[in-house]
Amino acid sequence: MLQEFKDFIAKGNVMDMAVGIIIGAAFTAIVKSMVEDLLNPIIGLFTGGLDFSDKFVVLGGDGAAYDSLDAAREAGVAAFAYGSFISAVINFLIIAFVVFMLVRYVNKVKAMAERPEEVAPDVPTGPSEKDILIEIRDSLQAR
Repeated sequence: MLQEFKDFIAKGNVMDMAVGIIIGAAFTAIVKSMVEDLLNPIIGLFTGGLDFSDKFVVLGGDGAAYDSLDAAREAGVAAFAYGSFISAVINFLIIAFVVFMLVRYVNKVKAMAERPEEVAPDVPTGPSEKDILIEIRDSLQAR
């Protein structure tokens, strides 16, 4: 059973999947930083300083106002953090688009590699030298 497990782990698909997960986690961190540190401030410029990441609504609770989502969470109240959700949706859309572009490029490269080498099309070149000699011979015999 141990040998079967080693064989399973050593297969290329499992190793490829592990590498993909590790790179995906690193890529997710990059995209999250891009959304929170670059895109949200730009969106804030167009929306009058609106920052999505700290938008929330307190559900129930004691009626107290909280300055930030972190303060509401520390107080232990239920908070509907729609701003975090919007940021997560933006993250997902960016990651999905990049993965789509990557898969599209890989598929295009695979298709080019599988395509047989293109053969030059047959171009009509006119009669060959042999055909002309036969025609001359035939016209001389007809006289």
